Amino acid sequence: MASQPPPLTGKPTAGNPTAGNPTAGTPTADAPPERIPGRVLVLTTGSFAVGTDAFVVAGVLPDIAGSLHVSVAEAGQLVTVFSIAYALLTPVLAALTGQWSRRAVLLTALVVFGLGNAATALAPTYGWVLATRVLAAAGAALFTPNAGATAAAIAPPSRRAGAISLVVLGLTSSTALGVPIGTALGTVLDWRGTMWFVVVLGVVAAAGVALWLPAVPAPPTAGLRQRFAPLGDRRVAMTLLTTVALFIGVYVVNTYLSVIVARATGGSGTTLAVLLFCSGVAGMVGTYLSGRFSDRYGARWVLVGAALLLALDYALLPVTSATLVGAVVAVLAFGLGAWSITVPQQHQLIAMRPRDAAVVVSLNASATYLAVSLAGLVGAGALQVLASQWLAWVAGVFVLIGLCCAELAHRISRTTR
Repeated sequence: MASQPPPLTGKPTAGNPTAGNPTAGTPTADAPPERIPGRVLVLTTGSFAVGTDAFVVAGVLPDIAGSLHVSVAEAGQLVTVFSIAYALLTPVLAALTGQWSRRAVLLTALVVFGLGNAATALAPTYGWVLATRVLAAAGAALFTPNAGATAAAIAPPSRRAGAISLVVLGLTSSTALGVPIGTALGTVLDWRGTMWFVVVLGVVAAAGVALWLPAVPAPPTAGLRQRFAPLGDRRVAMTLLTTVALFIGVYVVNTYLSVIVARATGGSGTTLAVLLFCSGVAGMVGTYLSGRFSDRYGARWVLVGAALLLALDYALLPVTSATLVGAVVAVLAFGLGAWSITVPQQHQLIAMRPRDAAVVVSLNASATYLAVSLAGLVGAGALQVLASQWLAWVAGVFVLIGLCCAELAHRISRTTR
């Protein structure tokens, strides 16, 4: 979900000596291969913290519900509020801070992020917890798109994609490491301890940005109108609708996974943490493979394969979630399919609007978090009338809708070439 800069075009200039030169940044026989600066790992740490915060609440929902004296469905709205705030604030904050240096933006983002999570840990009531999630989301919305753009700016031209992938790796690895650790801490301490863990991650990332990240000038400013202009392209609009539908299907399951697999875990937080770890590792594999397969076979077919895998997994989940072995298989398939969606979607959007790459990727991130917020509402409503294990079938409907939208986007793209 990190934002990518548009490809360099035009004539070389003093500020952009590689523009228009296809060989610039390419190692020669006399020059050593260019490497990604180690300082990019500071941004990886920040995206790890943001990803952990965004997803860890799902692992401690029952604890939050019991502590705040609300239902699990109401506790799930913490994810909804965070995601709505993220989706709405991303373009607004990007426009407001467009003239700031990137280091100033990233430091401000991590400070706001840390304060928001500290406030969550200290909040006495459900209403106050909801309010503090908006503050935490503001920090996350300001950090994530700028982290990807900054990683690309400080890397050699030939290694920009690799630098951006390190930022994305922070988000992906948070599901494999940060979320299970946070869930386990919630079991040993309580959910407030989990939030303090996220605060510590944010502080570490902020210290790294302050000490090791070089000064990066602000990119060319873009107003809100320019940021939303690609929505007028039917191909982009339908692709973003695909993202929304597919990720509603993903996050209905992800948000309420603790109750969906409750029969298999027996309420054990440790067992749930193991399942989340399995899902996260599968997600890391899915992210890696989806990139390689998109280049080899085409982004469309990777997306179709991921959606069909999720649909099959969801169809069987009411049965597989009853036993621990079945739950392990189910979460592995879930992680593999869910995290194989983002790369092909970004790939297709950039191919559609290469000159607006940063903008369309940012819009895709907003669409993803809009889906997360809607998933919380859909899941909460479904829990009012269905047993938790049947949530997967509700999620499966949205996955199939997303698959149909993807095919419509493909047909529109073919007719507008």
